[in-house]
Amino acid sequence: MEWTKPVRAAVSGLAVIASLCAFQRPFREFPGVEYSPGEIPLPADHQEKTEFAFARLMFPGGGVDDGYYPRYQGDYRLGLSLWTQDYPRADRHFSLAVRRLTRIHTRSVEQVVDLDSNDVYNWPWIYAVQVGEWGLTQKEALVLREYLLRGGFFMADDLHGQYEWDLFARTMKMAFPDRPIVDIEDGDAAFHTVYDLDERYQLPGWAHLRQGYKRPIHALGPEDGKGAHWRGIYDDRGRLMVAISYNSDVGDAWEWADEPQYPERCADLAIRLGINYIAYAMTH
Repeated sequence: MEWTKPVRAAVSGLAVIASLCAFQRPFREFPGVEYSPGEIPLPADHQEKTEFAFARLMFPGGGVDDGYYPRYQGDYRLGLSLWTQDYPRADRHFSLAVRRLTRIHTRSVEQVVDLDSNDVYNWPWIYAVQVGEWGLTQKEALVLREYLLRGGFFMADDLHGQYEWDLFARTMKMAFPDRPIVDIEDGDAAFHTVYDLDERYQLPGWAHLRQGYKRPIHALGPEDGKGAHWRGIYDDRGRLMVAISYNSDVGDAWEWADEPQYPERCADLAIRLGINYIAYAMTH
């Protein structure tokens, strides 16, 4: 029997998904900056192999001792660096939103991914927080480059002010010395894949709601850290590989989405933005 092209494509796609699921590592929970293991209840599907899971990138600390989280400058593989900011509450709130608002078969818990492991290639979309204070090594940067050039997608979130931007930009230069970081244009498909996000505004962290923005510890002046910027890195085909939330705290908006005190419009934009990035990553 000769299969039609659509049928062959569908079977091929299912085979790819099945192979990815087969090699995915089992779920494991780590201690974090704000929450201890078990503090956020585990849903029943935490070991289920699904089409999509929220993959959070672990990374070494950047050696910045700001006195705010002094004990999170240890072994990052044990959760002792700022990759655990907002974790796991933000991840699980957002995963729940993906399950409710899309037809993407999504697990209700996150997956922690290490660039020092080939496991990163099993996840189409990865997320990292506090990327203005990370300590990615040259080796890890090259793995990130390979992952992205193979079709992966990286969402970089929660960096504020010139100090953190410069550190993050230097790190990304290790991965892509030949590719600029540019502003994502309003008409880019990443802003319109599921939701039309023509209006994008700054998303404040929970602790900075009264200020209306997040003024970083290393700010150079009273205006440093103001103004939302949505930036990215593209491949040779014009595909967005890296989406950067500069001067916004998308993770906090996910984390506190169910709190009446957190602005609904901010939680709404954060969830829609994340869903757009996922749908874009899985279709481009």
